[in-house]
Amino acid sequence: MRRIHKPGDLAELEALMAAREPEVLALLPEDGRFERLRREAAALLRRYPDPAGRPALFGVLVGVKDILNVDGFSTRAGSSLPPELFAGPEASIVTVLKAAGALILGKTVTTQFAYFAPGPTRHPLSARLGEVRTPGGSSSGSAAAVAAGFAPLALGTQTIGSLIRPAAFCGVVGFKPSFGRAPIDGVLPLSPSADTVGWFATSVEDMARAAPVLLSEWRVAAGIVGKERRADLPASSSSFLSGSPAAVLGIPEGPYMERASDEGLGHFRAVVRRLEAAGCVVRPVPAMPNYDDIHRRHNALVAYEAARTHAAWFKLYHAAYHPKTVELILRGQAIDDKEYRNALDGRERLRDELETLMTRHGIDLWICPAAVGPALRGLESTGDPVMSLPWTHAGMPALSLPAGTDAAGWPMGLQVVGRFGEDEEMLALAARLPFGNTYVESSFA
Repeated sequence: MRRIHKPGDLAELEALMAAREPEVLALLPEDGRFERLRREAAALLRRYPDPAGRPALFGVLVGVKDILNVDGFSTRAGSSLPPELFAGPEASIVTVLKAAGALILGKTVTTQFAYFAPGPTRHPLSARLGEVRTPGGSSSGSAAAVAAGFAPLALGTQTIGSLIRPAAFCGVVGFKPSFGRAPIDGVLPLSPSADTVGWFATSVEDMARAAPVLLSEWRVAAGIVGKERRADLPASSSSFLSGSPAAVLGIPEGPYMERASDEGLGHFRAVVRRLEAAGCVVRPVPAMPNYDDIHRRHNALVAYEAARTHAAWFKLYHAAYHPKTVELILRGQAIDDKEYRNALDGRERLRDELETLMTRHGIDLWICPAAVGPALRGLESTGDPVMSLPWTHAGMPALSLPAGTDAAGWPMGLQVVGRFGEDEEMLALAARLPFGNTYVESSFA
């Protein structure tokens, strides 16, 4: 993980961003960004002159999605509403980052209120591949900032698929923790029963370096797979679970997998063959036969809560809301309490169903496409979050790993899902898969 050890180390990044940021547009504009960063880097060095005493994320640059409050920055949430409406104490996850020695690169672009209305951010490969494409959303700027090499770490959020999908599109590692593991205070809500703070990184190793800092009650994952060692599987050289057996991976076959495009499924099957060749055991398991109900349930939950979260603002500033956000709020206003309670109850039911299948079939991790296919052309849509939806609804931890590209060179991702609350084990096992070193345009990150 690249770090700023002295103010002069910022010169390379300043040159990179001067060349690339005008076409990527990952960050909100900030006058004097690098003067501020040099001051903060110098202050950090004065505070920790001895390298042996420096905190875990000393000098690591971090982008922060513009729905999280950061002292010294306004929060606009991708909207034209008065930023004073969203002012409040700094998000505690940002405060924790700063205490761990991180430097805030700046606010990153989000879709309006972290829903579907796109912002200006372009996929960092658009210029190289000669076609403008979306970086995904809603955490558009955070994913693009990591992929463009501006920062090795960036915070985002996910309510349906806003971490996993942009990570897959941009070819970086994206992590959605178990629901409730990362603090959510100081974050502008969309649907509090689903909103989850996560982050993007340049590798699984970097992801795991940040996790003990950012997740509550972090545990060191034991060198086991499931509940017992399996001596019949090959050992790994990974430093995370050195000498432990390979993972057993489950594919949730059925109507959920059918939501991926033909291209997305074809690429996924090729990835599965690579995993099997590397020594992983892969088991197809019929799962989620009622996927359409799960899909409707989660969307009802999000709409109901969004309508109530935005009730006062929407009444005053209706004209400033994008049509996609308006549709969400109006739909949510029409959902009754009974349907909402059913959606809430469905979260734990789905989690229990999926984890029961994991136990029954001896599965350590679920694997599936991280998005329906590669990044969409143009900026009108940030893509379909359908491949992330059930895992978000169940609150289970999920990771998107870079897993090659399509024929045209656009990144594709593999989604890995663990048991609820077992984020440590999921990250440790994922680190041993033959994926996870990101495409990054510059070596700076």
